[in-house]
Amino acid sequence: MKDLREEAGKVVLPHKVIINDRKSGSLTGVSDVLSFDIHEVVLETSQGMLVVKGEDLHVNRLNLEKGEVDLDGTIDSLTYSSKAKGIQGKKALVQRLFQ
Repeated sequence: MKDLREEAGKVVLPHKVIINDRKSGSLTGVSDVLSFDIHEVVLETSQGMLVVKGEDLHVNRLNLEKGEVDLDGTIDSLTYSSKAKGIQGKKALVQRLFQ
């Protein structure tokens, strides 16, 4: 049975990160993939924004209904930031684009 929580009326999936030999990773609790390329994957998770940096990164499996993402490539770093910062960053980017 999955450990589901509710925050402000929304179901929040549990967040888990599994890294295998820095060559692949499985993540749960992912609500959105904001951007990705071979050097960086930006994810919105139940624990805040997560930036995965590395080389030759690929999103192999994405199931947002279940909140699951599988990555391949050389993983160099994982960096979290709060949800509020990520949302403010998105707004700032949109504002800069339309100036």
